[in-house]
Amino acid sequence: MFFDTDCGGVVHNLAYLRFIEIARTLLAEQLGLALSDMAATQKYPVVVRTEIDYHRAAKLGDLLTIEGWLDHLERVRFWCAFRIVRDTDDALIAECRQTLALIQMPSAKLLRLPDSWDRYRAAAVDAH
Repeated sequence: MFFDTDCGGVVHNLAYLRFIEIARTLLAEQLGLALSDMAATQKYPVVVRTEIDYHRAAKLGDLLTIEGWLDHLERVRFWCAFRIVRDTDDALIAECRQTLALIQMPSAKLLRLPDSWDRYRAAAVDAH
C-alpha cells in the first residue's frame, strides 16, 4: 500500500510490524486459538518482545508472502517466528521472532499456558 512506503517507494520498517500482526492473528486461528474464544474468556496473548532482522528493502508494488509458525513454548511464554519473502524472486526481506505471554484481562494477570497447549509443543518442535 502507498501509505506503507516513504517518498522513495521503500516500505517503512514499522509496516512490517503490521504485516506480522496480521500473520500472527492468522497463525492463532490456524492453531485453533479463535479470537472469539479469547474475547469470551478474556485471555489474550500479548507481545513481550519483538526482534526483526531486515535483509532487503521491499518496495511499492512488491507482492510479499509472510510465513509464520509457533517456534517454542515454555510454562508462561511462547515464541512465534516469521519470514517475509518477496514473491517475484523469493528474496528474504525480513525475519522476525516474537516472545508472547498469556494474560487474563482486565487485571492483566500473567497466566501459565494451559495444559491444552501441550498439543502445540510438537508443532513448535517440528517448525523450521
